[in-house]
Amino acid sequence: MEVEESAALSVADCFVSVPGGRLFVRQWRPARADKAPLILLHDPLGSVAQWRDFPATLATCLQRPVIAYDRLGFGQSSQQHDPAKGSFIDDEARLYLPSLVQTLGLSRYLLFGHSVGGAMALVAASLPGSGCLALVSESAQAFVEERTLAGIRVAKQGFEESAQFARLGRWHGERARWVLDAWTEIWLSPAFRHWSLVPRLADVHCPVLVLHGEEDEFGSAAFPRAIAGGVSGVTQMALLPACGHVPHREREAEVLALVEAFLSRHPID
Repeated sequence: MEVEESAALSVADCFVSVPGGRLFVRQWRPARADKAPLILLHDPLGSVAQWRDFPATLATCLQRPVIAYDRLGFGQSSQQHDPAKGSFIDDEARLYLPSLVQTLGLSRYLLFGHSVGGAMALVAASLPGSGCLALVSESAQAFVEERTLAGIRVAKQGFEESAQFARLGRWHGERARWVLDAWTEIWLSPAFRHWSLVPRLADVHCPVLVLHGEEDEFGSAAFPRAIAGGVSGVTQMALLPACGHVPHREREAEVLALVEAFLSRHPID
């Protein structure tokens, strides 16, 4: 369904069937849309709508189609009732993202993952036969730091306030409690304490841009350094001063410039 159109950019929504339900998908396409698309993977509380204007700006800046989707249980995608699994990062990379890519008929694409979406993107790019041509990792966790857990505990306490929880409901409706628990209960569980992305990184061979705010409340600079130092492809790391966990919102112009310059140095059709 076409939801918006202009001379410069068209926007269309659809639903894609995957194991366990349907994913809500939105696509932004420039007038000349012959380049491989860039797929956005959202953070633990995110959704398509929470990217706000960033996808449209990114598509216009790069003159490349941009695709965002709500993971199962989030936003407008199918509601989930069973508790989220500790394997959710691998599951997204191995099952749901490939199903989306196959249904959309994409053989080649780029990935931009924010927070845990960055970890999902890196795992997806590490898999044999991945069609990922280049990757942007923004504020991704590489393992579990005490700083990560402390930030989650503070956030969990904040959501006990009805007004703050209501804001989460604005994006996820009746899914809000599941969405919050899928983040806090998994990351704070003892079983997840030893999760690490590091063993997977050497299998990532595409160019990788690693972005991280110096004041990120959910992870130190050890995360981007581990990612940039662990992948096998060409890398660039940027630590953004006076920036927290959401660089694409806090420092949008700088993020856009970094992404555009990185892709220009490593031309990808």
